[in-house]
Amino acid sequence: MSKSSGTRQLQNSDLLGQLRQRIAAMPIPESEDSIPLRVLTQALVIVGIVATDMVASTQNSFWAIPASVLGAVWSWYQRRQRNMPTKFCLAIGMLLTLAAFLLRLTGELNDTRLALAELLIQLQVLHSFDLPRRKDLGYSMVIGLILLGVAGTLSQTLSFGLLLLLFLAIALPVLVLDYRSRLGLIPRNLRLKGLGVSPKQFSIFLLVILAMGLTIFALLPRFPGYQLRTFPVSAPIELQDKFDNRQIVNPGYVNPGGTGAGGGGTAVGQRQGKGAGKLDDTFYYGFNSQINQNLRGKLKPQIVMRVRSQAEGFWRVLAFDHYTGQGWEFSRNDQAQNLTRSRWSYQFFLPRPVTLNKTREVVQTYTVVADLPNLLPALATAKELYYPTQEVAIDPEGGLRSPVQLVDGLTYTVVSEVPYRNRSILRTAPTLYSASIRKFYLSVPPEIATKVRQQTEEILAKSPKPITSPYEQALFLTQVLKQRYSLQEEVPFLADNEDLVEAFLFKQRGGYADHFSTVLTIMLRSIGIPARLAVGFAPGDFNPFTGLYVVRNTDAYALTEVYFPKYGWFAFDPIPGHPLFPPSIEEDQTFTVLRKFWQWVAGWLPSPVTSALGRVIDFVLSWAIRAIGGIIALFSWGWIGLFTGLLGGIGFAFASWLSWQGWQQWRHYRRLAKLPAMERLYQQMLERLVSWGFRKHPSQTPLEYARQMQNHQIPAHAAIIDEISRAYVRWRYGGEQPLVDRLQKRLQELKKQPHR
Repeated sequence: MSKSSGTRQLQNSDLLGQLRQRIAAMPIPESEDSIPLRVLTQALVIVGIVATDMVASTQNSFWAIPASVLGAVWSWYQRRQRNMPTKFCLAIGMLLTLAAFLLRLTGELNDTRLALAELLIQLQVLHSFDLPRRKDLGYSMVIGLILLGVAGTLSQTLSFGLLLLLFLAIALPVLVLDYRSRLGLIPRNLRLKGLGVSPKQFSIFLLVILAMGLTIFALLPRFPGYQLRTFPVSAPIELQDKFDNRQIVNPGYVNPGGTGAGGGGTAVGQRQGKGAGKLDDTFYYGFNSQINQNLRGKLKPQIVMRVRSQAEGFWRVLAFDHYTGQGWEFSRNDQAQNLTRSRWSYQFFLPRPVTLNKTREVVQTYTVVADLPNLLPALATAKELYYPTQEVAIDPEGGLRSPVQLVDGLTYTVVSEVPYRNRSILRTAPTLYSASIRKFYLSVPPEIATKVRQQTEEILAKSPKPITSPYEQALFLTQVLKQRYSLQEEVPFLADNEDLVEAFLFKQRGGYADHFSTVLTIMLRSIGIPARLAVGFAPGDFNPFTGLYVVRNTDAYALTEVYFPKYGWFAFDPIPGHPLFPPSIEEDQTFTVLRKFWQWVAGWLPSPVTSALGRVIDFVLSWAIRAIGGIIALFSWGWIGLFTGLLGGIGFAFASWLSWQGWQQWRHYRRLAKLPAMERLYQQMLERLVSWGFRKHPSQTPLEYARQMQNHQIPAHAAIIDEISRAYVRWRYGGEQPLVDRLQKRLQELKKQPHR
């Protein structure tokens, strides 16, 4: 061995020795010895892991919970050791976990919330092997809270609420234990008495927090902005066969040679649009290339999808342009256009018509929970689609088609430019239609054209004033159909050559719900107004706790879309019991949760009370919406609006503070005014001393406090305090009537003299 190498070895050994000495000299961090705090903190983490597994259908609990419990036990026994080898191994493990997470992100283009949750679970398992201090337990509490928050954003049912309540019930004693640990009060057991909280107090705290949370949740406004541009989408779907965009796969129809409903998809032209038949009781008959409205039967209610949307609306699926006499079909099904996305993004850019109308961007995320046709519901007019397949298709009527059937668990997102319905503008829309519009949306079977036109003109002639605008004519006819014709539960089958519209208007005076929309469409066409039949889903039931619209197969129905040059297509709903138009962006969604909650409460109240309270709530909400809208509008003015908003906010905060101080002072004066004269005088003296920095401890008697003040006050002040205190004790405990006037003068002397 050379002399230089030996010198280097000695230097290295000296450095290692110095490093060991420095590590040994470092103070050992103060450990957390509270077993209840450790156990409940671990329970918080377990609830967060279980919540994530429940809403995301993962299986992290099987390995993460035992591993984290093992780590927590290890940390308890090793809490007073330095554990340097353990810390080194944990650091390496965390780096490897982070690397695996980054690699996963490069291969996944969809929603990353679940990947982040799994990363947190893995880090928490590693972290659980080194929890000596209270601060380390605090990190675990935060991780449990984050996991529960991620689960809340992924949850689509109320079952998550049970875990939320459990988490809250554990979190309250954890906060109490953490505070008591900081004060050095460590309980010996997990009983509530050991926590310094009685069962009654704990129950009251829990109920108060729940009530406050629900109130804040109901009052929280839902703003229409959507800043996040990475939308929820299912994992990529690889296609095995070439995508035939002409084919619509509806499980409710039977393939030729099939044996029952749900036997598979039906290719174009394999099913006639006429003839008596029976409806499938699971799948809506209108989601197909042809629909036969001479079918009879009812759907059995079944949840088919859940929708998260910035605004409720008609989840449009597809539209038909050619009336067959007993149903509808596409005339341009072979003109569907294939769209391909890039491999590094789920985003499809969709063609959409040019419009002069004002629009608003609305983001919707659809989660399918039952088998559906390969047709994608979306608000009109969709401009972006985030979907897991490499290809999709769009037909000439604006319907979106998937290469695969929609199945349970599929998630996709649509961004739509939804037009505003401005009646004053649409009623002045021009009536000069292009050749393609006249060709496809004005045709009426010649056998009924004259008869339907005459009936339509007779109805319009009965209007109180002449109607010339196509928009007003469509609106009037929609109202007439609702009022003069009835929904019928049992409708006789049509004969082979019998026309649906003719039978509805002149024979049956009504029909099924979808028959109303067919009749309105043909009536409008008969007087030269372009119209088509559109099918889709009503918004469904809004769940204020999950923020999702729950959509069932029974929510599917048909309505009429009317074309207005330069402004596009707008829907009219002639079905009795439905509003004239499907809900859309015109209805403010800022306080949707509060409105839904009020509707639920109103169902239990008498009608007069509901009416009176409803007017008050509508008035308050309208002013709140205007105020919020005005505040938001300020930010559109640039820097001027920003500074104006800041000045207004500061002024409002200062005025609120002054009002609060005035309210508190008024309440204080009211409280003092109700006290006996001697009690009021003694309390005023204590307030003056508090302002000087001398607060009376609750355990002190008045005379003990007076003796204490002799050591902190000048003799003149101490004499006044002693005199008032003795008079107060004689009055309170001896029944002696004090000389209030003299004592009042003495108190004024105390207030006038400056504190020294």
